Amino acid sequence: MNRAEQDAPGARGYRMPAEWERHEATWLSWPHNRETWPGCFEQAESAMVALVLALAEHERVRINVLSPEHELRVSRLLGDRVAPESVQWHRFATNDAWIRDHGAVFVVRGNGPDPLLALDFEYNAWGGKYPPYDLDQQIAGLMAGALGVPRYSPGIVLEGGSIDVNGAGVVLMTEQCLLNANRNPGLDRTGIEAALAGALGVTRVIWLGDGIAGDDTDGHVDDLTRFVARDTVVTAIEPNTADPNHAPLRANRERLAAVEFADGTALEIVELPMPEPLFAGSRRLPASYANFYIGNETVAVPVFGCAEDARACGILGSCFPGKRIVPIDCSALVVGLGALHCLTQQLPAVPRTV
Repeated sequence: MNRAEQDAPGARGYRMPAEWERHEATWLSWPHNRETWPGCFEQAESAMVALVLALAEHERVRINVLSPEHELRVSRLLGDRVAPESVQWHRFATNDAWIRDHGAVFVVRGNGPDPLLALDFEYNAWGGKYPPYDLDQQIAGLMAGALGVPRYSPGIVLEGGSIDVNGAGVVLMTEQCLLNANRNPGLDRTGIEAALAGALGVTRVIWLGDGIAGDDTDGHVDDLTRFVARDTVVTAIEPNTADPNHAPLRANRERLAAVEFADGTALEIVELPMPEPLFAGSRRLPASYANFYIGNETVAVPVFGCAEDARACGILGSCFPGKRIVPIDCSALVVGLGALHCLTQQLPAVPRTV
């Protein structure tokens, strides 16, 4: 093992915890770019308010804002429905709101100093699609500084929405995204796996194929398949054979069925429906119930005014029997090509002196 490998977080005992493990806080970058939500910006903000209300009773919500004026605007939107001590403001200017992808990814360890470490991956706005992104590139470092925790730069392009972990060494991701030449053209499959083993402390990669129609992220896994327990995933399925999502989602389902753990047990698979197709004009939107967010006591689930909303919430409720399912209308949010998981980043709860 060379020096770089020895210095990697995984070699030093760090791991990325599962999203259902206890949070100290959920971190948001508040929306401000009206071009992201043309004609529905206020409705998108209303969904964000509903998200804060769903979380703030059981964990702090940290919010990045542009300025004192922006903080005042968001504070007025929240009003007296959220206790002031439940919100912590950070005047960290962003280009856009997608903190899952531009924010720090946190890893933890139980022994030794520095139990919390902020990973600062390179961020290039999904392959350079949406410049400028210079402000977003700085957010992970600012988050680490605000917390007073060390920062580690793995040196690769990676968005948080492109990975999902079970907290016990297994990561889900897609070939369409992680092997895309617009991210890390110098790394092949083996190189990506090695980089994530070092950064996240994972020992097993489950590779899926392609993402859903309308997804400008090149197939983020948080619209497809999510861990809901160490040995269980929910995965989106589209039964309509004429829908462009049918084939890639079925292929991903087949890959999951072939997964076997070291002890010989199979991965448990729970099928999650897709909402009916949503469009903004002629553009297909990447609406998916898999873009839920797991809080300390709640699971915030995107809904879209579709017949399948209730069934999706029921399935996720059965996966998280100890948590309250909170459906949040994301019909406007998804116009920006993302939903609840894309707009959140969990801060794990660990013993710290800062």
